[in-house]
Amino acid sequence: MTKTFIIDSGQKPTQEQLNEIEEAKNNPIIFDEDCEELSPAMMKAFKSAVVQQKRKKKA
Repeated sequence: MTKTFIIDSGQKPTQEQLNEIEEAKNNPIIFDEDCEELSPAMMKAFKSAVVQQKRKKKA
């Protein structure tokens, strides 16, 4: 499960949010058939796509 927190500039996370983040750091990542671990080649392609996407946002 993915949980997203949106923190505005100047806003500090609540203690509850910090506790959830600490708990999440201790849980292992579990891959399955719907979300398999990326191969090194796929990871490289993904990183490249992220860099290109960030460039488009800045332009």
